[in-house]
Amino acid sequence: MSIHGHERQHVSETTSSNGGNAPRIVRTEDVLGGDPRIDGTRISVLFVYERVEGRGLEPRAVADRHDLDVADVYRALAYYHEHPSEMAAIREERERNLKGARSDPSVATGPTDAPGSTE
Repeated sequence: MSIHGHERQHVSETTSSNGGNAPRIVRTEDVLGGDPRIDGTRISVLFVYERVEGRGLEPRAVADRHDLDVADVYRALAYYHEHPSEMAAIREERERNLKGARSDPSVATGPTDAPGSTE
């Protein structure tokens, strides 16, 4: 499907809360670097996974905090577990990018790197 000239790839189609079949996990090359995300948002599958399974937050709390349908939180978690090699590759790329950024003093990687920081 093309939106404003950008190709969006549906990667997970499930029944939506309104009863229809709607793609909810999508990839768009110009959004989040093409990482899988919840359709209509900039919230990645990995972000949801890290909040629920990494930090131990309840799916409902993540949904409420980020104005999501709780079903989308579960869809993101299911996608994460159904695509382990893809998610591992995304994590590895993120780590490489972060390592490269940390070695470049002109790139802020945390609050203490911000201009004018006294910490």
